[in-house]
Amino acid sequence: MTSGQKPRAFRITPEPPSNASVTTTPLSPGPQTRIVEEPFEIIDAADGVAVPVAPKRRSPWGALFLSAVGGLVSLGIGLSVERMIADLFQAAPWLGWVALALLALAALALLAIVVRELAGLRRERKIERLRQSAVDALSTRDHTGAQAVVQALSAFYADRNSLSAGRARIDAAADAILDVDDRIGLAEYELLSGLDRQACNAIAAAAKQVSAVTALSPRAIVDVAFVVFAAVRLLRRIAAIYGGRPGFLGFLRLARAAVAHLTVTGGMAVGESVMQQVLGLGIAARISAKLGEGVLNGLMTARFGLAALNVCRPLPFVRETPPRLADVAGELLRAAETESK
Repeated sequence: MTSGQKPRAFRITPEPPSNASVTTTPLSPGPQTRIVEEPFEIIDAADGVAVPVAPKRRSPWGALFLSAVGGLVSLGIGLSVERMIADLFQAAPWLGWVALALLALAALALLAIVVRELAGLRRERKIERLRQSAVDALSTRDHTGAQAVVQALSAFYADRNSLSAGRARIDAAADAILDVDDRIGLAEYELLSGLDRQACNAIAAAAKQVSAVTALSPRAIVDVAFVVFAAVRLLRRIAAIYGGRPGFLGFLRLARAAVAHLTVTGGMAVGESVMQQVLGLGIAARISAKLGEGVLNGLMTARFGLAALNVCRPLPFVRETPPRLADVAGELLRAAETESK
């Protein structure tokens, strides 16, 4: 490929059946070959697939060991606190009462944390059940199941005043005769299209920020720390957009699901080879090393954001077009191409 030629990707149509006559043609663009000028399609081929959170298999002995150790640690902490309070009462009664008040405040805070964690896990599981129910209704053409999914989704966003008009239109079409795809697609358009735009804007902003910071940072450890920080913040932001309120445990489940989605769709392969596919050898050779690292980190952040979007979204993509890497990170590549000229 010459330096002045733009990179192109070739998509080959499936081979004809074995009983059909096959004509051997040279490997050049022909009637059966479509030239794709947007090489992001190579990366976006599997972005629309949502990967559910798989139950983690654990050894029963490992769970028993952790439970026993946790019980021993809890007993040790409890005995230590009890002895400390008793000693304070012996030294000065008012110090003992202060210690009891502090212990009550700590127990109340712990109870609030536990309630928040359980509420976050409950909302996450509700989103997962909604998505799975929609997938089942679409695969079996279950009209009753589709109506139940739409009603549950409308009730899930009942506290959002910005979606009141969409919920009203969905309620007006509740008795209409619609196909399963059309009914779920209507709910998707009325309730999720605006949230999809917010999530894409958040992903694009995070990718640009990561690209700029890592291109200017003097240390590699700073790059790694900021990329991890941006990924954590982006995942929480996308979960909040779609109605999730994950605590610490809920965040770990979402992060594991997002990484699983990246692994299944091949997103973790965004590396030097993808940079060469997207930027082209001519451009990649002319840009600076730090700029290339910044663009690469921005692309990886965008890919993680798209995986998080698919995990946090309560419905699969039915009528709406799934966002592609070019939709949220195209500005990074245009900036890199401009810099290289």
